[in-house]
Amino acid sequence: MNINILAGGPVQFLPNLHTYTSENDIWVGVDRGVYTLINKDITPAIAFGDFDSVSKEELLVIENHVKELKRYKPEKNETDMELALNWAIEQKPASIRIFGATGGRLDHLLANIHLLVKPMMAEHEINIVLIDNQNILSLKGPGRYKIEKRVDKKYISFVPLTLEIKGLTLRGFKYPLENRHISIGSTLCISNELISDYGTFSFSEGILLVIRSND
Repeated sequence: MNINILAGGPVQFLPNLHTYTSENDIWVGVDRGVYTLINKDITPAIAFGDFDSVSKEELLVIENHVKELKRYKPEKNETDMELALNWAIEQKPASIRIFGATGGRLDHLLANIHLLVKPMMAEHEINIVLIDNQNILSLKGPGRYKIEKRVDKKYISFVPLTLEIKGLTLRGFKYPLENRHISIGSTLCISNELISDYGTFSFSEGILLVIRSND
């Protein structure tokens, strides 16, 4: 099972959501993202939000289309996205894909990126990515990873999310590295590229933000 979550970010940053829809996928709507899903003829199985970003007419449409609606007061300790992600993690899916979480407010963007840390702490390992029409973001803990070339996502950047990434090694890349320590704030690993069909990256300590992008 895969869980797709659509938040309420600007629709111009969304990829074609129907390409991520199959019989093994469950869609979850978050706040205005619920209304966006309905407009795209995708019915979410469950929805979360305080729905302060939709009109009364739009909320009525949501109530008529979604059977399981989790509605909260605007004054709460978690964002709507965190509530939805907590639910998704509890379902123990193979993967979680988040859309509509980029663009617009920078505080929400940064909060959504940091929310990706939570699935790393779960007992059940979950592959989680944040996707828009130009980028795919994921967080990685220490280990060795294989990464394949994608024509539509030429650039690969590695950004420290912790104070230091220790022992970073990049192989199969235009700009390789061997056992380098990268401190937070460094731009050394921005806009790298694969020189073959696949490459590998590995490190021994820290949390690394991996961003695949196109122009």
